[in-house]
Amino acid sequence: MTYQPGLHILSEFTSKKEEYLLKHVACKQRFDELIDAYGLVKVGEVYHDFPGGGFTAVVCLSESHMSIHTWPEFGRATFDVFLSNYRRDNSEKVRIIYEAVLLFFEGHEYGKSELIR
Repeated sequence: MTYQPGLHILSEFTSKKEEYLLKHVACKQRFDELIDAYGLVKVGEVYHDFPGGGFTAVVCLSESHMSIHTWPEFGRATFDVFLSNYRRDNSEKVRIIYEAVLLFFEGHEYGKSELIR
């Protein structure tokens, strides 16, 4: 049997909710809700707000990670999510989490890659 580590989605999007691109607070709350809702295990996190607006965040999960970087001056963000398939196929969770984040930011996707690792 061949092991496939999992699905990794990387994206770029514009957001209609520019206020959500300025500081990490709302995003952190949404990430935490998604982590709880899908039974993921957070093992570490870093959120950093930049002076003048924008933030970067990386959430390490026992299953892998989620990260986001925002540029409010351009109304843009990059986001990625990867969940390991070690004990079960998490591909559908990756897709659902991706769509939930895009919906949260009222995002318009302009770049997306799906990597099967």
